Amino acid sequence: MITTTKKVSFAEYVKYNDGTDRKYELVNGELIPMSLGTGKHGAIIEFVNDCFKEEAKKEGKPWTSKDMRIGVRSPRGGRWDTSRIPDITVLTIEQWESLANREAVIELDEPPPILVVEVVSESTKTTDYRAKRSEYAVLGISEYWIVDPIDEVVIVCSLIEGFYDAVFFRGQERVISGSFPELNLSAKQVLQAGK
Repeated sequence: MITTTKKVSFAEYVKYNDGTDRKYELVNGELIPMSLGTGKHGAIIEFVNDCFKEEAKKEGKPWTSKDMRIGVRSPRGGRWDTSRIPDITVLTIEQWESLANREAVIELDEPPPILVVEVVSESTKTTDYRAKRSEYAVLGISEYWIVDPIDEVVIVCSLIEGFYDAVFFRGQERVISGSFPELNLSAKQVLQAGK
């Protein structure tokens, strides 16, 4: 993973443009380029995102699901200069609409997303399992999915008293979500993007 050496503020980060379509996360003031990911990585994101949108509609929840379009400002190491871009973010339609005329970043003083998902790749494994898990818990995000096609597991982390309790799902096991209790997806369906 390549990082910049010059520290930037959050205000500089939201205005940053390197002339490409590359997306960056801001971590401790450093711009971290997001890798494009494999086709499988993208297929999983698209499949799960579509399932969440459909399930929200089916369950009558005033929610939407967005893939890699929303930043989540995050505390890290006592500083407030980190902003993550989850692979999938589930939030209320009202909150999504409130981002229409400003940078699509959920600020620290705003309600956290309902659910976020990270799809693991070789280059993000440690960050997805450790750093993001800690940051998302501090933010009060009630549910965090770690979809790991490398180890063939879907992990649903539920926030309980400030910490995530993790449940692991493999193969034909139905993934149990507190946010979407009627969701009927197996770990295999998630990991194979519905195939």
